[in-house]
Amino acid sequence: MPTTPFDSLETYIALPRIESLVLSPDGRRAVLTIATLSKDGTKYERALWSVPADGSEGARRLTRSAKGESAPVFTASGDLLFVSGRPDVDDDDAKGQLWMLPAAGGEARPVTRLAGGVSGVEASAETADSIVFAAGLLPSAATLDGDATLRAARTKKKVAAILHEGYPVRHWDADLGPDQPHLFGLDLAGLVDRVGADSPKGDGADAADAGASDDEPTPYPASLPRPRDLTPRPGPGAGASGVAITPDGDTVIVSLPIAEGYDQRHRLVAIDAASGDQTVLLDEPDVDLENPVVSHGGLVVAFLRTERATPQGPTQQELWVAGLAHTDSNGTAAIGLVEPRRIAAQWDRWPAGFAFDADDRALIVTADQDGRAPVFRAPLDGGDVQQLTNDDFAYADVRLDRATGDLVALRSSWMSAPHPVRISRDGGITPLTVPGGAPEVPANMEEVETTAADGTRVRGWLMLPADATASSPAPLLLWIHGGPLNSWNAWSWRWNPQLAVARGYAVLLPDPALSTGYGLDFIARGWNAWGEAPYTDLMSITDTVTSRPDIDETRTAAMGGSFGGYMANWVAGHTDRFRAIVTHASLWSLDQFVPTTDLSSYWASIFTAEGLEANSPHRHVQNIVTPMLVVHGDHDYRVPIGEGLRLWSELNAHFAAPDGTLPHRFLYFPDENHWVLKPQHAVVWYETVFAFLAQHVLGQDWSRPDNLG
Repeated sequence: MPTTPFDSLETYIALPRIESLVLSPDGRRAVLTIATLSKDGTKYERALWSVPADGSEGARRLTRSAKGESAPVFTASGDLLFVSGRPDVDDDDAKGQLWMLPAAGGEARPVTRLAGGVSGVEASAETADSIVFAAGLLPSAATLDGDATLRAARTKKKVAAILHEGYPVRHWDADLGPDQPHLFGLDLAGLVDRVGADSPKGDGADAADAGASDDEPTPYPASLPRPRDLTPRPGPGAGASGVAITPDGDTVIVSLPIAEGYDQRHRLVAIDAASGDQTVLLDEPDVDLENPVVSHGGLVVAFLRTERATPQGPTQQELWVAGLAHTDSNGTAAIGLVEPRRIAAQWDRWPAGFAFDADDRALIVTADQDGRAPVFRAPLDGGDVQQLTNDDFAYADVRLDRATGDLVALRSSWMSAPHPVRISRDGGITPLTVPGGAPEVPANMEEVETTAADGTRVRGWLMLPADATASSPAPLLLWIHGGPLNSWNAWSWRWNPQLAVARGYAVLLPDPALSTGYGLDFIARGWNAWGEAPYTDLMSITDTVTSRPDIDETRTAAMGGSFGGYMANWVAGHTDRFRAIVTHASLWSLDQFVPTTDLSSYWASIFTAEGLEANSPHRHVQNIVTPMLVVHGDHDYRVPIGEGLRLWSELNAHFAAPDGTLPHRFLYFPDENHWVLKPQHAVVWYETVFAFLAQHVLGQDWSRPDNLG
């Protein structure tokens, strides 16, 4: 088998990674965010690169800094905004701020200097240089300067405590607070160059700084345009669920949360960009209204409408549109929605992203479908949804070239890392330049399927070593995806089957019940019953694949993370067919998980008490006979560390020998989250997983990874 970058973990983690794409207003260049490994191999550093959007050769690096750059967004004038922690004053610990790279050329310059930094640009107007960005302010702060004063006092006293007055308090791997998420409007026309305004220290060396002593926070620089707080009383939570701005920059349409006990729902609100006045556009009980987008003409709003799911079943994610009116029936100035209506009502898919087509007569939509994620066109007049791409790829970051109507996007599959392409109106695909080139992969990919006991088609991808034959069958790894509302349809740098294939394994990537891209009924098969159809689907498709002559049915293992870890635990308690099981960030005791996860209100709403009890893996610990590798990070708030600790405790209680030994292992990361993202820890993760599999699947001696002591 030829050598590829996947044969060496050190080579693999050093591969450049394209993370995002944006398109310039004139459609001529795509800007990519590319992450590369730092010199010490302990983090990824990001820079922005420009490539021609017509498929011609050439790539140019746009940014260079020690802190790196991310989250690029173009303004109407073609200037490029991005977030970077590079200091523009004497501050080695500078927070991420907005910077601008002028379209006309020259060096990047700072756009904001908020004491708590900036999260990113949420929306950019199409015909005006106006933007909306997100940033946090402390609850008692009435102004930007007041926020800086409060933060300085906390820093001086070394106070890290957070007082919560609502729910939630965590999100994935981050503690919410002490600040609250605000939306700010910013008119970039106020960002002008002045002779003498800049110094080697940046814009901070202006008149606004003159009144600040060494013990006081620096006032907001007078040389920068001052942001306007559009959500002065945001309340607790993770903030908006989608922001749009009209082409003229005058009105912001946002999906804002409203508290309901310890839960919340999202409604559509219009905010006047100049005054900050808010108008509720649409609010429905037990319904979330999210992800608004505004048409190019500014006359129509599209959004996602989702009725709240219950234990009785999932609900459809619906595409809706409405006219956007700026006067009422009497001609009085007032903003509102006109004739909200659903489109694509017969389309049984969940939109992942959408934007208006060039003529504003349709939405360009991406959605999971049958193990892929194509691009679709959904007409506003209620016509049938048209599929624009017909290959084995998943598309993301789809951008419209209004001059031609073509699209530019990132696409990937399990055989190809994310890369930029141009999509013509007839569906033709033109690959764009990939800075650094695309990595060669060792696997062959086949589509496999089976028929479940209830007659449902269940499919997946099978990744095979090139030398797998009937005379030399490959051992099989069953990889179970997380979510559970998910699909194995796009490249992942964290869980990458190419690494296993390079070590001689075949990898099965199935989409069992609860997976997206197969319709609402397919999801419903596993609703409030995770241990039923999802489990039997996995066993059925494993049966089909292990019957192949090029697969060794006597050497198999199962592994999964998050929901996949839940399912790995369930598999461990219900079958002895596998030689090893790897369970990462896994749910073990559902009655414990629901009240301790970062958003317990959601999980409590989709399970009955009986469903939680019947489907909890911990009830079957006494049946486990397969060696298990338990993996968990302490900073995982979605599946808290208590799940891994309890699983490990109960494995020891049931299976430890008198001398304390047992066949199971626990790989613990004190400073990692749900995914284990640090490059050096990713290497340790794979080394440990492959050593565990080699011992139990391949029959080799246990070899403790070097960096684990």
